[in-house]
Amino acid sequence: MAETGAPSRGRNAAATKRSILDQARRQFAQHGYRATTVKAVADAAGVSPNLITRYFGGKEGLFLAAAQVEIAVDDVYDGPLAGLGDRLAASIVQRWFGQQGEDPLLVLLRAAGERPEAAAALAGFLDTNSLAPLRRYLRTSGLPEAEADARAAAIDTFLLGVSTRRRVLRSDLGEPGSLQEWLATAIQRLADGGFSG
Repeated sequence: MAETGAPSRGRNAAATKRSILDQARRQFAQHGYRATTVKAVADAAGVSPNLITRYFGGKEGLFLAAAQVEIAVDDVYDGPLAGLGDRLAASIVQRWFGQQGEDPLLVLLRAAGERPEAAAALAGFLDTNSLAPLRRYLRTSGLPEAEADARAAAIDTFLLGVSTRRRVLRSDLGEPGSLQEWLATAIQRLADGGFSG
């Protein structure tokens, strides 16, 4: 009897942790770090606040766990430079509209203005997962290093601005199809060096 109960408790613990993290992401993304409380997350997940302390060590540990970000860029940098805008825009719009639950990247984005460590984590994440691969791709596409770096920085800055406008300020930038088309055109212009009219 004890043996059959142990795996069940393990599965329940894993499910409980997932539920807590789902609720934490939702609340950190919607309300930011300061306004989100351990009690509110616990209530939303249907658990005792003590359980959050046990699993995550408190609010700080919960935030760090909720803000773990992964981005798959499988096909974005696989193909000619002329199609980069289409591929990158499709990947971004899919993340914005197709991801289940709250995006951990949004948790970091909303908390960046409140917590220096969130800002540092977001900057480090974007440098590693957005800017660096983009620079490498543009360099291997034949652009001189300085030009590749400048274009990558322009694309990265543009996308961060659009992401902030849509996801933090909650501006309506249109339906997925039209937004993807607009993003693709703008990204491609930047990738091609179209910085002026």
